Amino acid sequence: MKKAILILLCAALPGLSLASGGEHVKLDAVKIDLSDKASLQRGARTFVNYCLSCHSASYMRYNRMGEDLGLSDELVRENLMFAADKTGELMKSAMTAEDAKKWFGTAPPDLSLVTRSRGPEWFYTYMRSFYRDEKSSTGWNNIVFQHVAMPHVLYELQGLQRAVYRTEKHESESVKDGKKVKRVDEEQVFDRFEIEKPGSMTTQQYDESMRDLTNFMVYVGEPAKLVRYRIGVSVLIFLAIFFVVAYLLKKEYWKDVH
Repeated sequence: MKKAILILLCAALPGLSLASGGEHVKLDAVKIDLSDKASLQRGARTFVNYCLSCHSASYMRYNRMGEDLGLSDELVRENLMFAADKTGELMKSAMTAEDAKKWFGTAPPDLSLVTRSRGPEWFYTYMRSFYRDEKSSTGWNNIVFQHVAMPHVLYELQGLQRAVYRTEKHESESVKDGKKVKRVDEEQVFDRFEIEKPGSMTTQQYDESMRDLTNFMVYVGEPAKLVRYRIGVSVLIFLAIFFVVAYLLKKEYWKDVH
């Protein structure tokens, strides 16, 4: 019993450590629907246009993506291939690790498993939480990932926003020289965003675009889910037909008994 509890705690630790990365930040819910091919196609377009120049998704091949998303090789070449020549190639960034370190101070990570390691809600909230910060080397910061090296490459779509903080007071008591002493600590907590300059999209349109991107990244993290969904439907249909056959067979065998 103790061994089982220890295993469960060890399994939960990575999730706990990731959750602590965005202190005081509530992660927003996002609707994931891998059967929505239109959403996946829009997410793929956003990824290759804005993310693939720096980040790779090196566990995914263009032709596999096209097949799963209902796109022909010709459509993939025309609309989704800007960093490769053949549809059988992996989705790798054209930027070298050396150039990335020189420009950003660190190499951008591969995003193949980002939604599996951090969760779709984390990624969705992160992509909508950039704000202007003149103290940052890039001029940008993020409430979900403070001091992130990544600039906001989608600011033309979302617009420029600033983070507004509120002051929260916390009272505590301590004993000094036999007397109770009250202490009030103040803490700056994120409250909301305010748009300083609108982008080409409304807030609702940008949120929907980031939902499509998150949907696509969930697919990239585990493409086999689509295969399981198709097999699952076939299995349910088979079980439904088999249930009818089994019921009729049962009635035939037991008709003399009843």
